[in-house]
Amino acid sequence: MIKWFTLLFLTPVLLLSLTACNSDPVQSSLSSEIQTSSNNESEPSDISSETKSPSNEEGSDIVKNNILVAYFSATGTTKALAEYAADALGADIYEIVPEEPYTEEDLAYYTGGRADREQNDASARPAISGSVENMEQYDIILLGYPIWHGQAPRIISTFLESYDFSGKTILPFCSSHSSGIGSSATDLQSLTDNTNWLSGERFAADTSKEDIAAWLESIGLQKTASSNANIGEFDFETKTVLLNSGYEMPIMGLGTYSLSDNECAASIAALLEAGGRLIDTAYMYGNEAAVGQAIRDSDVPREEIFVITKLYPSQYDNAAEAIDEALETMGLDYIDMILLHHPGDGDVEAYLALEQAVADGKVHSIGLSNWYVEELEEFLPQVNITPALVQNEIHPYYQENDVIAYIQSLGIVVQGWYPFGGRGYTSELLGDETITAIAEAHSVSSAQVILRWNLQKGVVVIPGSSDPDHIRENLDLFGFELTDEEMEQINALDRNEKHDWY
Repeated sequence: MIKWFTLLFLTPVLLLSLTACNSDPVQSSLSSEIQTSSNNESEPSDISSETKSPSNEEGSDIVKNNILVAYFSATGTTKALAEYAADALGADIYEIVPEEPYTEEDLAYYTGGRADREQNDASARPAISGSVENMEQYDIILLGYPIWHGQAPRIISTFLESYDFSGKTILPFCSSHSSGIGSSATDLQSLTDNTNWLSGERFAADTSKEDIAAWLESIGLQKTASSNANIGEFDFETKTVLLNSGYEMPIMGLGTYSLSDNECAASIAALLEAGGRLIDTAYMYGNEAAVGQAIRDSDVPREEIFVITKLYPSQYDNAAEAIDEALETMGLDYIDMILLHHPGDGDVEAYLALEQAVADGKVHSIGLSNWYVEELEEFLPQVNITPALVQNEIHPYYQENDVIAYIQSLGIVVQGWYPFGGRGYTSELLGDETITAIAEAHSVSSAQVILRWNLQKGVVVIPGSSDPDHIRENLDLFGFELTDEEMEQINALDRNEKHDWY
């Protein structure tokens, strides 16, 4: 399901809100212009269900999924849990089989037997029979094991040291009659580099298939989302895109730049009522509180709403505090995505704080605003988690087609602000003869043509508006499709004419 991964940079993550591995983790679900010049833009940014067992044996048939359930089971308990998980996700499954099978005597606790000796020796690495073919195809690894003397069996260490898990997400789970998962997973993390480890869960021997499916669903892992979608590809049926963080985001929504508190809340209410689920705000907009209040006042479940906010460079020195401030201001338990508003002093350190917020479950996905090729080439090698999204100025007079292609080649989704050209330019752009002619041919508005042009280029749109009619219109983008010729006609309008300072 990965189309554009560059493993040198990319660290795809499922940004789940879980606690550090314990027996009772807190979990959260994974979780979507007005046509006048005064209030028309998002901001100028200054201010297969069958499971297979991969192996290296000839004739192995590997399902091309991006999720792998890998497990070691000594008595069969973990095996059952792993099979339940693989079936629920339509994921591939791989059993970690020791070259020298464990006997009952080996497993007898406190007898000085093989298992006791291995667990007392941190350097022990029991050999594994067989291996996973094409490990590079997997983004997400569910790693199952029993608890031995409070830890994962040493054969799990062998497995982790046998592959490159850079850019992957590992979700551990364990089987135990009584002991929780404890520190078993966190103690394994040092064995992998540039890997996103999620907090895990412990299951008893009598855990049912339904229990496992419910657990996976509660943290946002489902067969339809993980097996059938391609990261970065727009799904025009669900009107979403799967981010490299593992979360689905709506491909059109509302930008709130220049919307005052009451106006902002009313606009969000109109968006949600019309079926929109993506909201873009920022610290510098001064309306985060209104955004949060509108979400709380809505009947739409929180997990259906995707909220983006941004840290401004003035906050980079104290980014961790700024993240907490955003959560408090909006009154939310988590923020779907936080971006750095534009490059500035301390931006790398601020981004690392965002990465920590992901690990802490405060933020699901992270990204950048106003980063172009040169900035990205310098920035990305300094961070661990590749941005899920880059938000830049994009409109028919400033198309940045090379930049869009570069960003998408890294597995990063592109989002455009100023889709209608920005203040002072909206009337000209909406009245452009080429665009109006295309609009007339499809019996839609010029605004809808521009937004649809963006979507067909793989650019998420967040037009701003305080007019409920325009908000509804800006979401109504799926009853028509631009032809290749029409796309080229709009592409030909590019003037490389940037309408804001960054």
